[in-house]
Amino acid sequence: MSMKWILRSLVFLVSLGFLGAIAGTLLLVAVIHKYSEDLPDFSQLQDYRPAVVTRVHAGDGRFLAEFATEKRIFVPVNEIPDLVKQAFLSAEDQNFYEHNGFDPRAIARAVITNFQNRGRRQVGASTITQQVAKNFLLGNERSYSRKIREAILAYRMEQVLSKDRLLELYLNEIFLGARAYGVAAASLHYFNKTLDELTIPEAAFLAALPKAPNNYHPEKKRQAAVARRNWVIDRMVIDGHLSASQGEIAKTTPLQTVPRTEADIVNAPYFAEEARRELIEKFGEEGLYRGGLSARTSLDPRLQIIAQNALQRGLSDFDRKKGWRGPVTALPDTTGWQLAVSNFDRPEGMLDEWSLAMVLSAKPERVEIGLGDGTRARLRPEDVTWTSSKPLQSGNIILVEKQAASDKDTKTDKTAYILRQVPKIQGAIVALDPNTGRVLAMQGGWKFDKSEFNRVTQANRQPGSAFKPFIYLAALDKGYTPSSIIVDGPIEFRDSAGNVWRPENYSGEFYGPTPLRVGVEKSRNLMTIRLTEQIGIDTVVDYAKRFGINKKMAPHLANALGSTETTLLRLTAAYGMIVNGGKYISPSFIDRVQDRYGKTIERTDSRTCAGCGSLVRWESQMTPDIPDSREQVGDPRTAYQMTSILEGVVQRGTARSLASLDRPIAGKTGTTNDSKDAWFVGFTPDLVAGVYIGYDTPASLGAKETGGSLAVPVFKEFMENALKDTPPVPFRIPPGVRMVQVNAKTGQTTYPGDSNAIWEPFLAGTEPNNDMDYSPPTHSSPADAPYMVKEPLPAAEMLQPNPDSNSLSGTGGIY
Repeated sequence: MSMKWILRSLVFLVSLGFLGAIAGTLLLVAVIHKYSEDLPDFSQLQDYRPAVVTRVHAGDGRFLAEFATEKRIFVPVNEIPDLVKQAFLSAEDQNFYEHNGFDPRAIARAVITNFQNRGRRQVGASTITQQVAKNFLLGNERSYSRKIREAILAYRMEQVLSKDRLLELYLNEIFLGARAYGVAAASLHYFNKTLDELTIPEAAFLAALPKAPNNYHPEKKRQAAVARRNWVIDRMVIDGHLSASQGEIAKTTPLQTVPRTEADIVNAPYFAEEARRELIEKFGEEGLYRGGLSARTSLDPRLQIIAQNALQRGLSDFDRKKGWRGPVTALPDTTGWQLAVSNFDRPEGMLDEWSLAMVLSAKPERVEIGLGDGTRARLRPEDVTWTSSKPLQSGNIILVEKQAASDKDTKTDKTAYILRQVPKIQGAIVALDPNTGRVLAMQGGWKFDKSEFNRVTQANRQPGSAFKPFIYLAALDKGYTPSSIIVDGPIEFRDSAGNVWRPENYSGEFYGPTPLRVGVEKSRNLMTIRLTEQIGIDTVVDYAKRFGINKKMAPHLANALGSTETTLLRLTAAYGMIVNGGKYISPSFIDRVQDRYGKTIERTDSRTCAGCGSLVRWESQMTPDIPDSREQVGDPRTAYQMTSILEGVVQRGTARSLASLDRPIAGKTGTTNDSKDAWFVGFTPDLVAGVYIGYDTPASLGAKETGGSLAVPVFKEFMENALKDTPPVPFRIPPGVRMVQVNAKTGQTTYPGDSNAIWEPFLAGTEPNNDMDYSPPTHSSPADAPYMVKEPLPAAEMLQPNPDSNSLSGTGGIY
């Protein structure tokens, strides 16, 4: 072969290669041009604000609830530990800091691997930058065109965004299973740890998840999860992030997830839902579900547990009096009882501490039961008696609760089980700080999963006699004293249409001239009606509005007996205004809200503190003078008079059972017509609580059921436990009040040794003296006293149907 021919051949090959390179370049340019059309604008990523979870905390900082479209906690890249970054780089993109957006070597490896594994799942070669482009801008379509667009976009992004910014976007956006987006949220979900607390195997497990979180579930697919985690650890060793010994130790560590414990979480769904509503009202759905807010609430977890237990016990005790309604279901026999019980769905409203069980044998003196875990036990003898109207039978599926060894109610074997049923009755309890309005505890019903309807804030019901204190408070403001005499006698009203209304006391009897104080303590309806006439119904309406009980109360005389509707929260807050000296408070659930950067953007306490400064310790500085911005809606002197009168309700009146608590407590019972609603609202100097019990569809609770028999026991249990181990605190007496000893029954000044003597508060200058003529209270029956007839009374002021209630207002019998 001649040299000339060889040279010609070389020239031809070089020319062919050159032409091929030109053709390849032109083809590449054409491809880039084609797939560059309509690429999304990635400039938004420079200022990207991802959707971040809003977290709500109790007053002590513990977790209460979170709200988000995506559970994400954004963490700046410089705050993410190197260990976490290294784990993800080894697992996802070892050459991240060297390539320009896409990795040719990784692509080549993927092509070879996919050729060798034809017919099986293909592997990818996406860099972290490409995954950012996909996750933020392109979507998850599986096609070659998308991969080309992804590579082009990744290259362009690398020219504008720093590597650290791209890694920050990736680590905060990546989905890691269980609705957790980003490494911080995943760390909390799987290990209940912040990122700086993660160990090597824990960080490696998180880095194992991006490809397919469901395939590496730590419980359901533990073997695959451990294998993938160990692969990440090996990669970290190869990449020089770990030593060989560190890697071996990490791989031998068991994969152990750590869910949040009960100590970390406060379970108060009614309160959390109320906080959610308030946040939406202030910040909108976008702010709540994507804004990354942090809200600190007023909830006191200790008081919340006490309130929940007290209400549930009260509702259960009442329901038990109504009798056993039968089993959850009845199976034909006890064959395979353990499997049958364990597979049975928990009924709605069943408490967490209750269990399902099957009756294995039922005899009059002994009932044997079996639980889903294989435990055999028996019911308490008193529970067998309870079901006498509907005897238990073999095969019955029932609800039971294990007898606590310390249960004071049992007189039998501590290993026996209590028979339970979900009550039909509903109720609510709320406790707040009367000085600030901060809601400290709230249970809006038996159980949230049975009914999300919050009977503290959403149920408008008649308060009955629980409204009376505000009528008597208005009278005190108009010059009456606690010793003023009001006639307790029969009275009749006729309207122009001929309708007749004869209000009655709960007892059906009349007691003659009686001191104003006794009218509240004994909850006298007829005294209340007469007093309302004397001060004017318009005055009563004004006080209902002034104290926030009902802003739209109509001027109907029957409303003096509590037939106008309100919520438990509004009424409880109004009682708080009595004990705090007549200062207006608005119930609040959230103390402070911070944005995603920690800046406080909302604070319930808006008072300024000019002298507070930044000092957090005492250095002999002057005590800061914090202004009191609360509106004065009542006279502090008459507010204290009413506090004293309501203290008498506990000592001598309709809530006498509370006297055994042996501490200053005041309050008032309320029972509506036909005993459809039972109330008690009461307070100590620094804590006010309200209880309501009734059926959601108004119906009689029972002929003799009252606020004293139903609501007071719940309040008592709450206060007893809430104030445990705290010293009694007396009610604060404001200036301008003089204490005089009087007879509690007559209101007259008394003498030493009088067994009925009490200290009565009077406004200075209104004290009684022995020269005043007081007619002693007399007792009479309806037959002994003529009716005082008032006519004509406009029909609108007498029997006025309430359009928002199922009962007729003003029919009497309210206690």
